[in-house]
Amino acid sequence: MADAGKNDIRVKPDRLHAFTAAICRADGSTTEEAKLVADHLVLANLYGHDSHGVGMMPHYIGNTTTGRCVRNHHALIARDNGAVIVVDGGRGYGQVIAKEAMEFGIDRAREHGVCVVGLVNSHHIGRIGHWAEQCARAGMVSTHWVNVHGHKSLVAPFGAAEARITTNPYCTAVPRKGREPVVLDFATSQVAMGKVRVANNKGEPMEPGLLIDAQGRPTVDPGTMYNAPYGAILPFGLHKGGGLALICDLLAGALTGGGTHSQRTIKPDGTDIINNMLSIIVDPAAMGGLDAFEDEVENFVTWIKSSKPQPGVPEVLMPGEPERARRIDRERNGVPIDPTTWAQLVETARKVRLNDTEIRDIAGV
Repeated sequence: MADAGKNDIRVKPDRLHAFTAAICRADGSTTEEAKLVADHLVLANLYGHDSHGVGMMPHYIGNTTTGRCVRNHHALIARDNGAVIVVDGGRGYGQVIAKEAMEFGIDRAREHGVCVVGLVNSHHIGRIGHWAEQCARAGMVSTHWVNVHGHKSLVAPFGAAEARITTNPYCTAVPRKGREPVVLDFATSQVAMGKVRVANNKGEPMEPGLLIDAQGRPTVDPGTMYNAPYGAILPFGLHKGGGLALICDLLAGALTGGGTHSQRTIKPDGTDIINNMLSIIVDPAAMGGLDAFEDEVENFVTWIKSSKPQPGVPEVLMPGEPERARRIDRERNGVPIDPTTWAQLVETARKVRLNDTEIRDIAGV
């Protein structure tokens, strides 16, 4: 999670939400679609995942303008096999499409005990934990494999000196009775591309071990991902992360029918962000029983958190707890936006015909 820089602009979350939604509405989205997009992006910022926050808006509006993202489109069940469904997103806003796909899946899981959802052809669905949390709120355990295509490769396979895949997220969420869920959500690359964008906007180097240049040599320059000849992000965990990235593409792309990231789908100069996602949504009541599940989850979480911390570690945390701590801080102190990203947001607002007075009044900056 990115720390705030000394030159960052602090924006109150409600103002940032209003500003993001206003941009979407001015661009032609319905009020409901604009709200869903703003809900998702601002929550990502609040959790500290600025890579998936409001900094995506310039890219989104660029894609709605060219038709690569279709405003006001809704998810459609394209193949229906009861507990197995394929949902076509029609390149609609992922914040709408993925929400509706998960609603379909949750309803089917209640009926069948489980639902396997293949979501295909959706514009960027953002932070995958958002959709796992939606399932958890409905009492469901869910796991998600995601791939991306429509733009150039970003990530080098293990041992490779050039990019062939993308950041391919994986996520699982486990609900807890009366408590926040356990949410494991990560890119299979060492770092999400959005975090490289944030570093590039701030003019800051990346940490060593994350990137290679066009010759396959280690580099800390985020510009290697933006200036030809392009470098690549490395997979996390050496061969383990590299292998999981491949599995994400095979499950989310080949199994669902949505297409893998390959020479068939790559647009080297494109700005498309097309996501496919394979989701398995399970009703715990249909497995070992709800009471037993809830009891065992709390027993295990308590056992893990009772571990003696290593020196310098305040406490042993469950997946999802760091994000919730960051949210408390940012709700109190505002969301930090680096000056470059803020300038890009303001320019995007102007492109959709919001004037400077409206921008200032809505954003409070």
